[in-house]
Amino acid sequence: MSSTPENGRTPENRPHGASETHPQVPRVVIIGAGIVGCSLADELTARGWTDVTVLEQGPLPAPGGSTSHAPGLVFQTSPSKTLAEFAKYTVEKFVSLEVDGVSCFNQVGGLELATTPERLAELHRRAGYAAAWGIRGEVVSAARCKELWPLVDESVVLGGLHTPDDGLARALLASRAQLERATERGARFLERHTVTGIEKEDGRIKAVVTDQGTFPADHVVSAAGFWGPVIGRMAGIDVPLQPLAHQYARTKPLPELGEATEEASKPILRFQDRDLYFREHTDRIGIGSYAHQPLPVDPFAILPYDEARAQDMEMPSSYPFTEEDWAPSWEDCRWLIPALREAEIETGFNGVFSFTPDGMPVLGESRELRGFWLAEAVWVTHSAGVARAVAEWMVDGRPSLDLHECDLTRFEEAQRSPSYIRERGSQQFVEVYDVLHPLQPMEQPRPLRVSPFYARQQQLGAHFLEGGGWERPHWYEANAPLTEGLDIPERDPWSARFWSPIAAAEAKATREKVALYDMTPLRRLEVTGPGALDFLNRMTSNNLRKKPGAVTYTLLLDERGGIRSDLTVARLAPDRFQIGANSPADLDWLTRHAPADVQIRDITSGTCCIGVWGPLARDLVQPLTRDDFSHEAFGYFRAKETYLGHVPVTAMRLSYVGELGWELYTSADLGLRLWDTLWEAGQDLGVIAAGRSAFNSLRLEKGYRAWGTDMTDEHNPYEAGVGFAVRTDKEFVGREALDNAPVARKLTPLLLDDPAAVVLGKEPVFAPTLGSARAGGAPIGTPAGYVTSASYGYTLGRCIAYAWLPAELTTGAGVHIEYFGEKIPATVAEEPLFDPKMTRIRR
Repeated sequence: MSSTPENGRTPENRPHGASETHPQVPRVVIIGAGIVGCSLADELTARGWTDVTVLEQGPLPAPGGSTSHAPGLVFQTSPSKTLAEFAKYTVEKFVSLEVDGVSCFNQVGGLELATTPERLAELHRRAGYAAAWGIRGEVVSAARCKELWPLVDESVVLGGLHTPDDGLARALLASRAQLERATERGARFLERHTVTGIEKEDGRIKAVVTDQGTFPADHVVSAAGFWGPVIGRMAGIDVPLQPLAHQYARTKPLPELGEATEEASKPILRFQDRDLYFREHTDRIGIGSYAHQPLPVDPFAILPYDEARAQDMEMPSSYPFTEEDWAPSWEDCRWLIPALREAEIETGFNGVFSFTPDGMPVLGESRELRGFWLAEAVWVTHSAGVARAVAEWMVDGRPSLDLHECDLTRFEEAQRSPSYIRERGSQQFVEVYDVLHPLQPMEQPRPLRVSPFYARQQQLGAHFLEGGGWERPHWYEANAPLTEGLDIPERDPWSARFWSPIAAAEAKATREKVALYDMTPLRRLEVTGPGALDFLNRMTSNNLRKKPGAVTYTLLLDERGGIRSDLTVARLAPDRFQIGANSPADLDWLTRHAPADVQIRDITSGTCCIGVWGPLARDLVQPLTRDDFSHEAFGYFRAKETYLGHVPVTAMRLSYVGELGWELYTSADLGLRLWDTLWEAGQDLGVIAAGRSAFNSLRLEKGYRAWGTDMTDEHNPYEAGVGFAVRTDKEFVGREALDNAPVARKLTPLLLDDPAAVVLGKEPVFAPTLGSARAGGAPIGTPAGYVTSASYGYTLGRCIAYAWLPAELTTGAGVHIEYFGEKIPATVAEEPLFDPKMTRIRR
């Protein structure tokens, strides 16, 4: 479907995909004819965008990029729901494709082995991810692993995760199949066309220049793989991608496979305890290793196809095999598979492919150059799914999946330096098969971004985790004495990682006295100008036409009513607003839509914030100011510019923890003085510094949502329980879609029945009342939903889990949450779980 005015869209709110000069059939140039470029051409032409040109510097159908050497392993299970959805669609599509009677996907299944208790526990957790995302999979015995892969030494195996719908993508064949379909619809694929430049005009893409001519374009998509940074530089766009070389070897024929006639009949095998994977090549075994040191490759030094061939390289993506890196892995292979003890390696190479600082793809349209899109750092596993999402984004204005984890705007400026990308991309390579805790931060480079309070936090023994480059205190060792006498259930080893019972003491102190929370990492935008009020009122769901001093909780919706973000908007003056936002994507979205008389500025780095919360919060701040901080003079959701001691602050009467208090903002240079002023004034009140572990517990007790975790643009406000932030008596982006917004599912609060039980998030939830059950009530079958946020509620004495579940589940209904293979009973609760009448905040 083309995005045209006839579809009810005006130029002002036209989706990114609509061309202003060619609204009917935009001219699209895709750079790169690997699996991503071919998939995207197929998806675009299937949606009616048939004026598609795919430029490739190498020969077709094997142009020499990562697709040309990829071993084709497709594992669908991932901690990321988005990556799982990409992989599921890739499997679904490739299974349906064939060339000359040969299927583009060999659905042999997948098998992940555990040789340590830690890995076996991890496989149970991964089985939970599979169930949560609708992927078939089960943890099986060592004997079953031996049945599935007879060459494995059963005596060293503790169990495995079998995923029968995984398999091997025939990447070059799938590229050819989609190339042919796209060509039949009007696309053209041009080999031996090396891109040499990008033409632009007035901030918009104009054409792609090659050594064979210039190609005008309304949209250009860089699907160049590890050459992405090269294309990006031509366009003036940073592409946060680091190519690395990865070892792959193939044995000589094995007698044990001598009767094999099929390319592969056994599941693809992963031995993650040693960073290895295996697949059959008829009577040989192919082996890939992540066990070696990272081997970063300069994308600007990778040779073009013909130059690589002239230097006796098979292709640009195939580097010489480094024997010294291979030796330890070869010993591990022989330990697991006895048949390899007498075997020899026939061929090997170091294949280049792409990593990003967080291991996710880089997708979306550049804000700096309109019409220039990225579809980079995409593996074969996710290729068709990514292509569908990007095609939807271009044609319809938004993808059907939540892509915030992949959005090219997600990286902060501090995370875009070449050294950061190289270091963290290399670390992603190291951690591909590691058992990673959901709270586990990367170790380097740290510290990178710190608040003005960092020195004081260190003195208090802050335990820092990292997010968005920021050092974030999760608890303070100085508060350890406060745990004395607290009844805190003992945790299992997994949930006890990156957690401390001190969090319980900090939560208690916040409920009973007063605590200081560092809120500096939360994003702050300043919106000014004569048109600021009209603009923000049109872009968000709640009513912002309030007098200066008002603060409003509101939503950024897309045209289909999906929640792009949630915001707090403070009107500080008639034409000046301060916005509490979530991610760089919020700035990007607002900037794209802003009229000329509105200015938007990210003020996060130049400012800081302290949350002062607890029943004694007023006792702390009132003596420091001449302004009246009483409830009558300074009500809830109000803002005031004032002074605390010598420090000018913007005080907002907000609370994300369900207690009386304020968010206090000042400039970064005065931040330390603000902290010291509050700390000194609070000593007689028992003030403490508290971390994000307590913060998360307190916010879940109040049912406060976290965008990106609890709700995304896949959900509408009524499903997510934030319909109170929607005013249907005004016009705003997404308003029309909400008239018929479905509420078949809801974000539902659960309390675990066992006071000692905990879950962490992303676990599948089973509802026996909605399906069959075993005797005794244990659930079986398809999960009813999955957990988003979870934390122990120290005030309630129960673990709280929010989950997306069918709307018909009522308060008191029993469900089960699967945690490491065990079904933990929980009960649907009524929210808010704590202080439902809001008496503690409004006093």
